[in-house]
Amino acid sequence: MSGTQAVTATPVQLPEQSTSIGSRRNRKRKHDPTAKSPMWVRIVLGLICLAWVIPTFGLAVTSFRAKDDAATSGWWTIFTTPSNFTRLTLKNYSDVFSQTDMGEAFVNSIAITVPATIIPILIAAFAAYAFSFMQFPGRDLLLIVIVGLLVVPTQVALVPLLKIYGALGLNGTLPAVWLTHIGFGMPLAVYIIRNYMSTLPKEVIESAKIDGASHFQTFWRLILPMSTPVLASFAIFQFLWVWNDLLNALIFAGQNSPLPVSLNRLIGSEGQGWQLLTAGGLFTMIVPIIVFLSLQRYFVRGLTAGSVKG
Repeated sequence: MSGTQAVTATPVQLPEQSTSIGSRRNRKRKHDPTAKSPMWVRIVLGLICLAWVIPTFGLAVTSFRAKDDAATSGWWTIFTTPSNFTRLTLKNYSDVFSQTDMGEAFVNSIAITVPATIIPILIAAFAAYAFSFMQFPGRDLLLIVIVGLLVVPTQVALVPLLKIYGALGLNGTLPAVWLTHIGFGMPLAVYIIRNYMSTLPKEVIESAKIDGASHFQTFWRLILPMSTPVLASFAIFQFLWVWNDLLNALIFAGQNSPLPVSLNRLIGSEGQGWQLLTAGGLFTMIVPIIVFLSLQRYFVRGLTAGSVKG
């Protein structure tokens, strides 16, 4: 070759590290919780939401319809026959409050639900702290026993509780209903709150011990504020359960009838008056909806914490 040398092109290989980094990035992008979900997931979720919303919407529409219209045609006819809009009325709501003690029942529901929600949360939070950060003999066995109470049907305890409350003179009083709901809700509360607290950093507890803080100070100033999501999540569960409970209210409340008992009285022996039930049912839904919307930002975070690690 005259004065020059032939240059042979050789293929350049990319480092394997870059390939692995790229694959990790792809996997991370694939499992990114902020990424948009597939279209079929959105469609399924939309159908599920419609399945829940449509009956509630029908309940709301029926509560404003006259008795004859509600008995002769479905609620959707107000859209097929626009003239039916002019027949909507508030008479059902006026009849509900004039024929029943819905106002007093609403006050009784508040008086029953608020203590029966706050008290078990406080007690269960103390117990969850002890099970998570304190060492004492039989701790694991006691936790298993408490969680095992979740499988016990509440109905088997009604007769013994009724006899005990009768001996103590508590039947037909608010404390009887409070104690019943507190006892039935405690195992689930301890289980959920303990799982959440077990995920909190242990360094916080160790730092508090070094600074000379007692267990109560550590719990009240550090652990309780950090456990706000799970406390709010269980508060939603407990509030909705107590607010909508009919069985325990019929057995233990006596004359302090809450809203579910008053709603049950709206229907006659032959099924008449069900149009009033729609108005009363929609009225009882207002407070639970407000509670859920107020605490829903904590709901998913409080339930999923402690379910996975890493």
